[in-house]
Amino acid sequence: MSRSLGIPVKLLHEATGHIVTVELKSRELYRGSMVECEDNWNCQLKNIFFEASDGKVSQLEHVFIRGSKVRFMVILDMLKIAPMFKHLEARIKGKGSALGVGRGRAIAMRARAQAAGRGAPPGRGVVPPVRR
Repeated sequence: MSRSLGIPVKLLHEATGHIVTVELKSRELYRGSMVECEDNWNCQLKNIFFEASDGKVSQLEHVFIRGSKVRFMVILDMLKIAPMFKHLEARIKGKGSALGVGRGRAIAMRARAQAAGRGAPPGRGVVPPVRR
């Protein structure tokens, strides 16, 4: 098992202290300030605006949401400037980073290798003529 956290979990931790919207699998909607969150998406919210699945609206002071019941979370746009994403952008833009290697770069690297004489068909480098 890997010990590193994925980007969604890191973003969840960055959202502590900010306003988030959480929709549960039961279609209930919670919008409030995140007090604390865990790696398994368990979270505590305070000063909540709650909308039930039948449309009734109410105010709650404090709530704990189990992570397995979460359908999705909406996190404010201001978290785009979080330090975590600054570090991630630097890794993607940096050369030699495995994170930025995609299909396009792999194809370009193969083409360069073939042009340099690597990756030719087996034999002594001479391709036999094709009979027609």
